[in-house]
Amino acid sequence: MIRYSKGVTSETPDEFPAEFPIKLIVNGREIATLVASSHDVRYLVAGFLRTQGFVRETGDFLTMGVCEESGEAHVRIRGELPERLTPVLTSGCGTGVSFSFNAGVPKAASAEISFSAEAIFSMMQEMSRLSERYGRHGGIHSAAVSDGLRIVLHAEDLGRHNTIDRLAGQALLAGTDLTGCLLLTSGRVSSEMAAKAASLGVAMIASRTSPTDMAVRICREAGIGLLGYVRGDSFRVAACPERLRIKPRGKFSDVTGVILAGGESSRMGSNKALLEVNGVRMIETAFRCMSELFDEVLLVTNSPDIYDFIPCRKVSDIFPGMGPLGGIHAALTNCSTERAFIIACDMPGLNPQLIRELSTIRDRVDVVIPETPGGLEPLHALYAKSCLPKMEQMLRAGERRILSFFDLAQIRLVPRGKIAVLDPDYESFRNVNTPEDYRKVAHHLPAPIAGND
Repeated sequence: MIRYSKGVTSETPDEFPAEFPIKLIVNGREIATLVASSHDVRYLVAGFLRTQGFVRETGDFLTMGVCEESGEAHVRIRGELPERLTPVLTSGCGTGVSFSFNAGVPKAASAEISFSAEAIFSMMQEMSRLSERYGRHGGIHSAAVSDGLRIVLHAEDLGRHNTIDRLAGQALLAGTDLTGCLLLTSGRVSSEMAAKAASLGVAMIASRTSPTDMAVRICREAGIGLLGYVRGDSFRVAACPERLRIKPRGKFSDVTGVILAGGESSRMGSNKALLEVNGVRMIETAFRCMSELFDEVLLVTNSPDIYDFIPCRKVSDIFPGMGPLGGIHAALTNCSTERAFIIACDMPGLNPQLIRELSTIRDRVDVVIPETPGGLEPLHALYAKSCLPKMEQMLRAGERRILSFFDLAQIRLVPRGKIAVLDPDYESFRNVNTPEDYRKVAHHLPAPIAGND
């Protein structure tokens, strides 16, 4: 083989995956030619007949013989084949084949069966380690069956649909029940693969790539969880999310959530924190969001009696009349943690997932601040207590602007491209300062979705 790399050619030995056509003859009748890999052909034959509904248990096989020289598999099974079999060419690798033959009612996994995200990632990594042929020369698909704790069966073949048949054949001949299992595959999940999985009673399918729309429909109807693009530590849920068990993430104990409610609302003409959006006062929306994320929540206000319905500690400015910079200073001085996530009370579109992601940044910096199309947003940012001396220097000099101390501090800027992944419309940063702002936001924002972030 000639290898070309960086402008240099060289000769190198290599091997390519071999295609092995198997003529399948059942009860003396040729029904299909399977193009597959040449190893363990009996599993492929047994699994293909199983997933097509011709056999259901090992006792249905009377004889099976595979001749590699002639490329034929002769099988005798109990009962007679249907008089008419209509082959269907599928979207499988190299074009798979199935039959418009009633394979019976698919098994259904118990509704109680689910798998954790951690188990899915772990099992996908384990399947990758087992995929010897792919690692050696590529061009081979892998599939595996897991009980959520370990890989039970593993198969490789040229065709991704063939790998499912191989697993079905192994399980059938070994007496292994696949009902309720997790099926892992390296290839695209087609309608044929989804139908085969349904006939086996699979509870969830996880793939490194995408499912087709028909596969999604089949999985939804059969109650099979379907995950696509399982890579690294992420995936996409295409069907039956109830099959996925996600451990709720706990609250932050090392970051304090802070709501600034000390503004004069001079442009609004009334206390904007008490204005309602979607029937809820903005200060209540802010507190609900922060209390779900942080063990400690502070409300910075010089009028604590107004907010006695908010069940958290209230603190007042140490430098009165110095605006939001004074409020952040008061929060950092009074909070019990080394860091605090600061928001303003007039942000009704807060995104809990975005706040969580920003709060997990552990860089040794003074400020973690997001970039928006309008520039930096200092009232939706993470501040460390190391800011205090720098803030006090500005406050004692009569400086009210939050950004005034940034030249003295270490700043971690989170670019807007990363922000847009979680908040593409930047609704988190929409605030309400004027009656016009309020009219726009009251008609623009959708009702909040209940539940965890």
